[in-house]
Amino acid sequence: MKALVIGGCGFIGSHVVDRLLADGHKVRSFNRRPEWSRPPLPGVDYQFGSLGDRMAVIEALTGVDIVFHLASSTFPGTAELNPQADVQDNLIAVLNLLDAMRGVGVRRIVYMSSGGTVYGIPEQVPTPETHPLRPQSSYGIVKVAIEQYLEHYRSKHGLSPLIIRGSNPYGPRQAHSGIQGVISTFLRRAKDDLPIEIWGDGSVVRDYVYVTDLADLCVRGGPSDVEGVLNGGSGEGTSINEIVDVISNITGIDLNVIYKPARTIDVPTSVLDVSRARELLGWKSATSLQDGMMATWRWMQSLPD
Repeated sequence: MKALVIGGCGFIGSHVVDRLLADGHKVRSFNRRPEWSRPPLPGVDYQFGSLGDRMAVIEALTGVDIVFHLASSTFPGTAELNPQADVQDNLIAVLNLLDAMRGVGVRRIVYMSSGGTVYGIPEQVPTPETHPLRPQSSYGIVKVAIEQYLEHYRSKHGLSPLIIRGSNPYGPRQAHSGIQGVISTFLRRAKDDLPIEIWGDGSVVRDYVYVTDLADLCVRGGPSDVEGVLNGGSGEGTSINEIVDVISNITGIDLNVIYKPARTIDVPTSVLDVSRARELLGWKSATSLQDGMMATWRWMQSLPD
């Protein structure tokens, strides 16, 4: 199988590339820029460009059997600041990609959506894929729109989409700028002896999944005949305050925690029901939060200051 990984130099995408290579697949990686945390991998066909560039996308699609779309130009916080850019850079870009796939005859696509934003405030916890979609943020609204277009292209044009609603991935190679990733951001601030800032009182509960487990779900699902939506999470909830406690335990650092006013875009509780992925693909998150955070901490300590 030859796979095109859009965002293969990104956080989740780089781990999907690793897994595809380990399984013996050929890989082409399409990105806006090179990977920040490691040099290019031998055997990977790196191509650079924008999804808005139709010819670059067609060239990247030529000769591949499957597309893994794991890139996003926004995060929940940044999308709220500029919804127009979110629509242009993500929704319109996906429509360009789907039209190009039709043109070159590539049917299969695995798309990374968001299990943390598309459901909104859940009526049921853990939340199954059948839960109504009521996003509370611009980021979630665009993710839902992309999902619906994928279904439209399936029913009207014969594409074969698998949508992964990932929860809150964490692990090595995640950026730690504070824009995305509570765990990576907090670990970096602990490493740099900086205060940890929490929106609200720290009671917000999230489902955190180790990135290699999420990559495993993507690669298991890609060659399968499973279509539709699969949740990708640990199936367990952890509060922000509990994350801080784990960080303190694994680092041995006495953390300085600052609480700030809560944000309206933050759903109080988000935990995913992952039983469908287990039933259809035999998948489950295999890495405990303690082990995953320790592995992330060790990787972060290996980085230059």
